[in-house]
Amino acid sequence: MESLPTTATATPTPGELAGVWRALDASANRAAEALRVVEDVVRFVLDDQHLTTLAKNLRHDLACLLVTDIFAGRLRMRDVGGDVGAELSAAAALPRTSVADLLAANAARGEQALRSLQELSLVVAPPLAGGFERLRYRLYSLERMALGTARAGELLQGIRLCVLVDGCDSPAAFTRLVESLVEAGVRLVQIRDKGLTTPHLVARTEEALRIARRHPPGHLLVVVNDRADIAAATRAAGVHTGSEDLPLDLVRRVVGPGCLLGRTAHTVEEAREAVSAGADYLGVGPCFPSATKAFAEFAPPRFLETVAREIALPTFAIGGITLDGLEAVAALGFSRVAVASAITAAADPARAAAEFSARLERLTPALPAPL
Repeated sequence: MESLPTTATATPTPGELAGVWRALDASANRAAEALRVVEDVVRFVLDDQHLTTLAKNLRHDLACLLVTDIFAGRLRMRDVGGDVGAELSAAAALPRTSVADLLAANAARGEQALRSLQELSLVVAPPLAGGFERLRYRLYSLERMALGTARAGELLQGIRLCVLVDGCDSPAAFTRLVESLVEAGVRLVQIRDKGLTTPHLVARTEEALRIARRHPPGHLLVVVNDRADIAAATRAAGVHTGSEDLPLDLVRRVVGPGCLLGRTAHTVEEAREAVSAGADYLGVGPCFPSATKAFAEFAPPRFLETVAREIALPTFAIGGITLDGLEAVAALGFSRVAVASAITAAADPARAAAEFSARLERLTPALPAPL
């Protein structure tokens, strides 16, 4: 078998080496600047302590690579005045009309700069190439989490109350319940019924979606509990799963990119993992004894407070939430709750839902505006 021709290698000339160092210096500056913008956005705009920690650690680890002795040559070769591209500007720069735009543009800038650092360092500082590659993949993950948080905040803007509904005694009763909730201002319902057969659960979901389509887009979001297959087949707005269900990355493969992914978390670690795995919103608890579900133990207040403080992803307190319990939940930092029997088993579910919404408005601060 004839061997493939090889490319002759030659030692770079001093001028070529100087150019490599100058390119490394420019890429290092671009990467550091981009990471600073990303960190500032997740810290001050998204107000997300968890993402801020990830961004700060990423920026710190880049700085540690850039100050190593092997990389010191970049500063000595810096030549701003001799940069032939200093006066050039892009014909059509990425827009900056929203926070999501800021995140996307600066994440892309950082990722490109880190790739350049990885490639160029192979010529003059090979031991650092792997470090730059690992930072780039960490930035990919941070970008997804930050943009996911911004997107979820927009999709769930103004939604404080999620009502969990079962299949009711009949299709007609289910229709009356969902319609009455919508009339009372409920904008998010989760269909959860472990006893219904798959065909009946599909039929209830499709009926809720028919009701939703009578209103403007986004007026009513229909989420299916546990069943990613039904959410995908019916094109529901979302699916809500627990830590013992299908992993979120696999759920995303089933439902596609446009579907909301909710995840229940019982520990801070589970909440952080859900953010990393691409959840669009969280349910945390259980807060109190529930009439619809038995719990072996309840969520410690410290866990609830930590999640409310650390994570900006829309988060609903769940488990036995009643009107009388709203004050305690609000005191822990929650503006959103998920409620089942306290509304659906009430003599007048619509009135109960309206009372929940009104009390939440009084007890909790205004939800963030769309980013």
